[in-house]
Amino acid sequence: MPLSSPIYIIQEAMRLVESERRSEIRHGANGGNSILIVCEPIRELEYIIQLKELLNDNRYSIIDLNQCLIEFVKQNELGLSELYDQLQSTTHEIFKAPPGEVSDDLFKRIINNIEQAFLANTVPVLINTGSLYGTGIHNIHIMENEIVMRGALPLIILYPATVEPERLMFLGKFPASQYRCMIIQ
Repeated sequence: MPLSSPIYIIQEAMRLVESERRSEIRHGANGGNSILIVCEPIRELEYIIQLKELLNDNRYSIIDLNQCLIEFVKQNELGLSELYDQLQSTTHEIFKAPPGEVSDDLFKRIINNIEQAFLANTVPVLINTGSLYGTGIHNIHIMENEIVMRGALPLIILYPATVEPERLMFLGKFPASQYRCMIIQ
């Protein structure tokens, strides 16, 4: 099996999560509690299929961010148009409210799903993270959230990115933070 195969990479993440070496995650993630599985954007579906196949037991909770976004839009359909008109220059605040502001935004829903996975003693696995592009929600916001940071289990994020010298580019377009995560590619 080639080292860059999705199966090999996912199994490497599983070995870290399920082993006695879990402390290596925090060490490799600069105190963070997240594993970033980096895949080429064109291969994301291949990785998702393998993740669903390999992580299909009660130790993992797969959280589909496409589904989270769709549910958020459906439940807020009437107010989104008005919010969009009000926040034209800061439309990302529709999805992630400014600090201190109370709202039912997409970011809070994602964090709630992660927290529910932790409460069920399962490893949350985020897929379809490309749906966050343009929302103002970046991987670092999720990885540095206190619920993720203090979780007894790590968070796994499938991350479609291109690898350039010295940096990752989310969807090949946006520089990614690599600070609070252990990267497997």
